[in-house]
Amino acid sequence: MKKSRIAGMGMYVPKNVVTNADLMKHMDTTDEWIQQRTGVKERRYADRFGETTTTMGTAASLMAIADAGITKEDVDFIIFATLCPDYYFPGCGVLLQRDLGLTGRGALDVRNQCSGFIYALSVADQFIRTGTYKNILVVGSEKHSFGLDFSTRGRTVSVMFGDGAGAVILQPSANENEGILSVHLHSDGNGAEALAQFSPGTHSNHWMKTPVADYDEQDWFGNQYISHKMIDNAQVFPQMDGNAVMKRAINYLPEVINEGLTANGLGIEDINMLVLNQSNARIAEFVQQKLGLTDDEIYINIQRYGNTTAASIPIAMFEAVKDGKLKRGDLLCLASYGSGYTWASAIIRF
Repeated sequence: MKKSRIAGMGMYVPKNVVTNADLMKHMDTTDEWIQQRTGVKERRYADRFGETTTTMGTAASLMAIADAGITKEDVDFIIFATLCPDYYFPGCGVLLQRDLGLTGRGALDVRNQCSGFIYALSVADQFIRTGTYKNILVVGSEKHSFGLDFSTRGRTVSVMFGDGAGAVILQPSANENEGILSVHLHSDGNGAEALAQFSPGTHSNHWMKTPVADYDEQDWFGNQYISHKMIDNAQVFPQMDGNAVMKRAINYLPEVINEGLTANGLGIEDINMLVLNQSNARIAEFVQQKLGLTDDEIYINIQRYGNTTAASIPIAMFEAVKDGKLKRGDLLCLASYGSGYTWASAIIRF
């Protein structure tokens, strides 16, 4: 079975730079408060109209296709990871397929938030290894800015997130010493509500520790998809228990990284570059110290883009290569932790 290799990469971030000072105009916060807790200095926001999760994914995809030295017609499968699709349904995979003009190609959507890219990569890896496809486009793209609560009420979440997209082309490797060595996926739905957006949805408060009367009284034939009570209770915005998420992240990230290394007979000293999902600079710094990595062995760019969830790893990979910090032949470790809860790692001979 041939390994799969990352043959091309691309990224796209919107032109609109939003600083912490810009957010201070809309909520009670400070630049110091945001940087101390998240490491974010600025982020990018997509244009309100005309720029979508899919259009950003398309821009990153075209760059990855060109970088791989293929044409878009060579792409034979698409996997699209996002938590904020253009529509509730259908997913962004088919919208990207349409944008690229690839009628008839299969398209798959992955909804694993911060771990979405690694989960998507794992699916593509299996298709390549079994010979099902030869050029798979894997995309992570997010337009968070359209659904955040830009008030003091929502500041703990809204200051963290930004928009952007990253993409890779996965191909069979002709070199047995190159490619994805292994991928390790985990989840635990206990505590899923610690980081979630509850509405719109069909939950009716079933899993919430403190139920909220979000639905107006209706009979079976008049249930509301969204109500004024949901809006008033801020349930249409993301909710997060930051301490709960961080406590798990700093435990599970080193664990899943070591799991991947052990599976391949490797150790921390073999890592040339670690790329985490860019959820919080403090988490990244803790993991770096825990593993004893130098500043040159971990790539952090959350200060520029905020948390772009499924897009953050491919964006960081692209920039690490551009900055000369990630080179062909390096041992690359990807790791992520996020809502769900889900966590994952991938060990790659880049």
